[in-house]
Amino acid sequence: MANIRFTNALGRVEQPTPPIWFMRQAGRYHRHYQALRAKHSFMELCKVPELAAEVTWGPIQDFDFDVAILFSDLLFPLEAFGMGLEYGDGGPTLGWHLSDNASVAKLASIEEALPKLEFQREAVKHCRAKLPADKSLIGFVGGPWTLFCYAAQGKHDGSLLEAKRKLPLFEYFSDKLVPLLIRNIELQFQGGAELVMVFDTAAGEISPQIFQQRVVPQIAKLAAAYPGRLGYYSRGTTLDHLRHPLFLEKNFAGLGMDHRWDLLTALALRRTGFQQGNFDQALLHADPTDFKKLLLQYLEPMERLRDRLGSRALAGWVCGLGHGVLPKTPEENVRTFVTTVRERFRG
Repeated sequence: MANIRFTNALGRVEQPTPPIWFMRQAGRYHRHYQALRAKHSFMELCKVPELAAEVTWGPIQDFDFDVAILFSDLLFPLEAFGMGLEYGDGGPTLGWHLSDNASVAKLASIEEALPKLEFQREAVKHCRAKLPADKSLIGFVGGPWTLFCYAAQGKHDGSLLEAKRKLPLFEYFSDKLVPLLIRNIELQFQGGAELVMVFDTAAGEISPQIFQQRVVPQIAKLAAAYPGRLGYYSRGTTLDHLRHPLFLEKNFAGLGMDHRWDLLTALALRRTGFQQGNFDQALLHADPTDFKKLLLQYLEPMERLRDRLGSRALAGWVCGLGHGVLPKTPEENVRTFVTTVRERFRG
């Protein structure tokens, strides 16, 4: 039960048509999600397995993506630690945030926290049962640095000032967090996920030096627990961030790249696994006529390379966005993206 295009991309097998999936492909822009959200809270959609499966299935039904992504949220490990979690109009907010070593010591133990995440295993099971057999299913967890940023600040703050000020707490916090994430990932694999992505969206906001010195050792623990079975994504990372054996060798099944990367450069970065990305998600808001032109311009370099060297030159490409689908994205443009890619890269 897997999508052959996605399986081929994982193995760097030559194929004419890349698999397609978007981060946040099940979400606020989608009428299917909006109809469910009108009846249920966001927490219910995540934590009731049948509802999570329904949300996850929606974009597969409507847009025919190759891969489904578990509908959930990356902050649930912090809630399981006893930090509280509420979702309001201003985004997620924790009940309290980290301030010093004593506050880290207040976090619940893994034995206390893990049962509060078991709903994800059941949600993945329900997703797999609902999805067509020829669609792949992946799970995800938040990356250590991104979860630290939320834990240190209590809510989303683009400046990351508090997180950077509290940088000495990161390793101590990670000593508790990373073992929980390892168990959280295990739950998703038990449910039937083929791959689990580590979404570390805030890691590109720190310098390459701090990233490699502080963050990479924590990410390496996740990769070591599930070698070749995890993907890694961080918004804003540069070549200097990722020029490390952890990312260049076979530790990860693949990497996601944001729109700041040239896709062909990203494909050349590694000789193994997939490279996912990296169309600018904001361009999906363009007028439909303009959008088609922008998409064709994005695809042109890949088409030229294919025409010159054959499909093998694009082996490992998973076609998607630089980040997640934005609210109010026109569904028409999402549909155009999928159909156009398959028309231009037809088998």
